Amino acid sequence: MMSVTPIPALSDNYIWLLRQDTSQNVCVVDPGEAAPVIELLEREGLTLATILITHHHGDHTGGIEELKKRYGAHVIGPNNPTIEGLDQTVDQGDEIRVMGRLFEVIATPGHTLDHVSYFAAGIPALLFCGDTLFSAGCGRLFEGEPAQMLDSLNTLARLPEDTLVFAGHEYTQANLAFAQAADPDNAALPHVRNECDKARAMDRPTLPSTIGRELKINPYLRLATDSVRRSAGTQGPNGDDLATFTTLREWKNRF
Repeated sequence: MMSVTPIPALSDNYIWLLRQDTSQNVCVVDPGEAAPVIELLEREGLTLATILITHHHGDHTGGIEELKKRYGAHVIGPNNPTIEGLDQTVDQGDEIRVMGRLFEVIATPGHTLDHVSYFAAGIPALLFCGDTLFSAGCGRLFEGEPAQMLDSLNTLARLPEDTLVFAGHEYTQANLAFAQAADPDNAALPHVRNECDKARAMDRPTLPSTIGRELKINPYLRLATDSVRRSAGTQGPNGDDLATFTTLREWKNRF
C-alpha cells in the first residue's frame, strides 16, 4: 500500500512524501526546502529515491540541490532549463513509475507555463497538482493566460471524483472565504468551512481534498452556476465560462 504524508515547509507549503510499506525508498513532491525532508527521512530511516517537480518556482524547487547531493535522488520535472538538477523531463501524456504506481503526466499551464501535474489511477487515485488546483481555489496566473488555466482546471475536473487532490499550499481557509463571496448560494460551503476551521485549529492539514468535493465547493469549477455568474456579473445569454473565470480570478487577487 502507498501512503502519502504531508511535510509542512516554509510558511504554508506542503511537500508530499510517497511511501510503499514494503520499501524504505520514498519519493517527495515539490521540496521547497530540504531541512524538513531530511529531518523526517533521518527520523524514520528512509532513503529518498525520487523527487517530482510540478513547476519552477523556488518554493517548490529550493530543496533539490541539497537533497540530491545527500541522497542521490532521481529528479523528474517539466522541461524548463531554470530548474537545476533535473535528471528526467516530462510533458503531457508521458508516464512514469514511482513507488510502484504508474503516474500520467498532465500539462497544466496557467500558474506557470511549465506547470505539470501527476495523476495515478487506481484505488486510491492520486493527483499531485502543485499550484494549479487548490481546495476551493486555483493558483494565480503569473505566466499563463486565463484560457490556459481554465483549460487546465477543466482537465483536472474530469478526473474520477474519488481522486485525492494533493495541492502545494495550505490556502483552504482563505479560498473558502472567497468561495462564499463568489458562490453565496452554495449550501455546501458553510459545512466545509467549519470542518476546515476545526482541522486548522488542531494544526491538521485540510488536504487532501477530492475532485468530487472540489466540484461542489470550488467556484472555479462551478462557473456555469447561477450563483457564481451573478457574483461575477456574467449572467445572461452573453455570459461564458472564460469571462466568469477571468472575473473571479482578478477579484480573488484583490480579495
